[in-house]
Amino acid sequence: MNVHEKPLPRPGDPLGEDYALVRPVVESNPRFWIVVGILLSGVLLGVVAYVHQVRTGLGVTGMNRPVYWGMYIINFVFFIGISHAGTLISAILRLSQAEWRRAITRSAEVITVMVIVFGVANVIFDLGRPDRLLYIVLHGRLQSPLLWDVCSITVYLTCSSIYLYLPLIPDIAILRDQTTKRRWLYRALALGWQGTKRQHKVLAKAIGILMVLVIPVAVSVHTVVSFVFAMTVQPMWHAAIFGPYFVVGAIYSGIAALIIAMAIIRWAYHLENYLKQIHFDYLGKLLFVMTMLWFYFTFAEYLTTWYGAEPVHMKVWWAKFSGPYAPHFWAMVICCFIIPFAVLSRRQTRNVAGTVFASIFITVGMWLERFIIVVPTISNPRLPFDRGVYSPSWVEWSMLVGCSCFFILLYVLFTRFFPIVSIWEIQEGRSHGVDELVERVEGYLPDAPAATEASGTNGGLQGAPEGAAS
Repeated sequence: MNVHEKPLPRPGDPLGEDYALVRPVVESNPRFWIVVGILLSGVLLGVVAYVHQVRTGLGVTGMNRPVYWGMYIINFVFFIGISHAGTLISAILRLSQAEWRRAITRSAEVITVMVIVFGVANVIFDLGRPDRLLYIVLHGRLQSPLLWDVCSITVYLTCSSIYLYLPLIPDIAILRDQTTKRRWLYRALALGWQGTKRQHKVLAKAIGILMVLVIPVAVSVHTVVSFVFAMTVQPMWHAAIFGPYFVVGAIYSGIAALIIAMAIIRWAYHLENYLKQIHFDYLGKLLFVMTMLWFYFTFAEYLTTWYGAEPVHMKVWWAKFSGPYAPHFWAMVICCFIIPFAVLSRRQTRNVAGTVFASIFITVGMWLERFIIVVPTISNPRLPFDRGVYSPSWVEWSMLVGCSCFFILLYVLFTRFFPIVSIWEIQEGRSHGVDELVERVEGYLPDAPAATEASGTNGGLQGAPEGAAS
């Protein structure tokens, strides 16, 4: 479809049916600058904490012997997990041609590209000296899962960035032609897009190749992240289940983050006509399925450890169930299973407010899950080191606040430069989405009896008594 068949009204025309999608880009709002100021304060807190850490050393954190991995590695796994909200969910919905995807794919893809950066940043924070990051490039060993991690995340970030940019091109061309702000930027980014049939065909083919490519890449990323733990012989880490367990947890937290982002966008920009109740209902059902999958993998992991009853493993097991980390463990169970199950299993509560409520608890619970995976094992190593208890310092909490605020700030700024809901996909859905859907349904429904008889495919069944074919 030519995106200019139904041009977007120029700013100021209140009758434009899609003007709401570009209102955040072309209109100013005082509340926007208030939000930016608050987020910048959080970013500044993180910067101050990081400068203090670089000048003083990692001793300002709560890490100690033997707890040499703390909040930074927890945040790394957490942010990389959230990144699965975008390309994986978007690619699966595009691949399955789910029509309801059109309003949500971009908000998901933006999360992926931006949050990966902060996952990598937390690894740099954990190094103490940021110049040591070059060591993995200059002296990396192919036998090391750390190098596998660097390679997979680099490929994932590259593919996700291209996968975000390509569907943006038609909307950038709309902004170039229909708005007056930042036209020089949109002209450069539109790459000469004119909305011809050939350009749409090439774009559809490129998106199709990427969405097929990005699914195994996304799965491999969090699998390789799990290998950083599972390839060691530390108690409760050295397990084959860690790969799929991490992938399930990543998708789980990613969907929750997407629902929260959609609800904020819907409320802030008044996009109730685009991000509808049905979108939250469908995502809520998907979130409920992931709730059950998460419980299955968690139950399987802890049951096999308890049944094996190896002493080194049971020290970690009991530290989680009734030891110093029991409050974190049971809070995780409540946030990741009990509350989401109670809310998402009922149609009456699987509305916008209910899914957002459950998603907030899931996000907190999945951060606690990463804490429960990392810290108790490090605190109870297999080697005869002194045992320790880890508690993050103000520096680590400040860095988490700074990263979270910076991520939200970049997300908000994106909505000020580009439409967060894909205009051309919405218009495409209006023009012939229904016809495509009807054609697909007719393609897999059984042929009508009259058509079957005309084709002669029922052969000897013609004239048979009713019910004989069964």
